[in-house]
Amino acid sequence: MASFATKVISLALKAVSAASPETAGKIAFRIFCRTPSRKPQNGKERAALAAAAPIVARSRKVTLSFAGGWFVARHFERLAGGKGPRVLLVHGWGSRSDYLATMIHRLLAAGSEVVALDWPGHGASPGRSLTMMQAVRAVDAAWRHFDGFDVGIGHSFGGASLACAAGAVVCDVPARVPEKLVLIGAPSEMNWLVEGFGKMLALSSAAQAAFEGMIERLSGRPIETFDAARILGGLRVPVLVIHAEDDKEVPADHARRYGAAGPNIGLHWANGLGHRRIVSAQPVIEKVTSFLGEKENVTRRALIA
Repeated sequence: MASFATKVISLALKAVSAASPETAGKIAFRIFCRTPSRKPQNGKERAALAAAAPIVARSRKVTLSFAGGWFVARHFERLAGGKGPRVLLVHGWGSRSDYLATMIHRLLAAGSEVVALDWPGHGASPGRSLTMMQAVRAVDAAWRHFDGFDVGIGHSFGGASLACAAGAVVCDVPARVPEKLVLIGAPSEMNWLVEGFGKMLALSSAAQAAFEGMIERLSGRPIETFDAARILGGLRVPVLVIHAEDDKEVPADHARRYGAAGPNIGLHWANGLGHRRIVSAQPVIEKVTSFLGEKENVTRRALIA
């Protein structure tokens, strides 16, 4: 059931759309890009930040810029004797790198070097908005600063962003393809997001077209280009997709769509872990670290585990 605020916004946009669908579409786009408050919303989130603090304190804070803004990355050097891959780790919408502390700790213990981003509008980064185009530019900025990554790991929006960065969906940003990719609870296409958002706000067809047009103008690509499953299926690198069938935020059909996209994509079900707990669950982290250590044959058949 739609919230009271959503109903009010929908009615307001309906009134605006009657006079100017283009204006209604632009307003809808700004709402779509608005990031939630980064303040902890409850005791559980405050406890998670406190628990993450000792791990985050081991990092070096790096400020990186891209066209139109800047953001913060946390650089964790390899532990003494570590010989693992250089990993780019990215969080989901409304989250922050601190909430990936358990994953970071295990990756470091396995010998990896880790760079964890706070997307614009999240964590220690400034702003109150984020677009997929900004996320792709942020990945590009991190790639250039750290001279590339061996592995990309992303949760939710972060996973889709890594796929889009690998697919060069922003016209002036080159493809950034690591040797391996891991997507956890990630949506497989942008159409699902924008169409669902338009339906939630009951946008008229003209206002919806204007809303989608904003994305196309900013990226220089048709919105159908933002198809993460199609992008990954066309790569010649191993991809591990981890999802829970009880995920209430990103339906499991997205994982199935990834799994059917190409023989380089393995699908692992982590049922019972929902959308948020999945990224810190020990069995999931063990699956990720095992995958990072495997010598993969990219022409293998997709594994349903």
